[in-house]
Amino acid sequence: MSAPHGILLVDKAPDRTSHDVVARVRWLLGTKKVGHAGTLDPMATGLLILGIGQGTRLLTHLVGLDKTYEATIRLGLSTTTDDREGEPIGTPSDTGGITDASIHQQLEQLRGDIQQVPSTVSAIKVDGKRAYARARAGEQVELAARPVRISQLDVTARRESDGYVDLDAVVTCSSGTYVRALARDLGAALGVGGHLTALRRTSIGPFTVDDAVPVPARGEGDDVHLPLRGLGRSAGAVLPTLSVSAEEARDLADGRRIPRAAAPSAAPAFPRSAPRGGGEELDLVAALDADGALCAVLRPDGSSWRPALVIPLEARC
Repeated sequence: MSAPHGILLVDKAPDRTSHDVVARVRWLLGTKKVGHAGTLDPMATGLLILGIGQGTRLLTHLVGLDKTYEATIRLGLSTTTDDREGEPIGTPSDTGGITDASIHQQLEQLRGDIQQVPSTVSAIKVDGKRAYARARAGEQVELAARPVRISQLDVTARRESDGYVDLDAVVTCSSGTYVRALARDLGAALGVGGHLTALRRTSIGPFTVDDAVPVPARGEGDDVHLPLRGLGRSAGAVLPTLSVSAEEARDLADGRRIPRAAAPSAAPAFPRSAPRGGGEELDLVAALDADGALCAVLRPDGSSWRPALVIPLEARC
């Protein structure tokens, strides 16, 4: 049996870590070469993008894509983790005076390009050690604010529950944003505290949870079909594409440059923030053969296309 290659869209179930899902997919597909394009907290559900085989090499072009979430924010109480998993900080606050107008006024301050202090219980490293590990060890953790972009932050419903105000919201944000930090900061701005009680990731760039599949946990059965998306289809969703001849495809397999004659297709149209790699990412194109399989990711170099990533012949899909 040949090794699998491709991209897998997973709809993560609640109360499972992203690393649990990766380990389970490794078992189900019989390969150790499985990676992810960004994790979800155990509490959260929704879209995880996994790279399988040579698909792991494509993940670098997916990790910086904007993400969309459906979230529930509870106003009236802060927690140590900024979500429902943490311990309460202090006692609940009176939320009786919170108006829709005051909520929308504070939400406006959280939209656009902002400086966000990540949640203390996060995977960010501080002097080589994860912030969450330092926090759980009783250390005082202070994280620096980081630039993020919140392109959408809209409340879709409001409910009163046991003295709290629960807000359902849709959030579209740049990679590296902590939605639970938005809940924390909204509650702080309103003077009542806040935390996240539910989070579901619905899209990453052009990929949506509607196309994702659940991965059964250990003990829930191994007879499951995990449909892998081809590397050409996946790369073409985020990069401009260039059709190459059979001869050019062979040259690319050997790492050789090809003439920069034909122009690539236009870049896919979907909202995205500036890529992590800066402007260079915008110059990359996906070279596809006649079957639509990914041969390489190319970078312009004078009158030639230079391979930045080459897919072996046996892994092209």
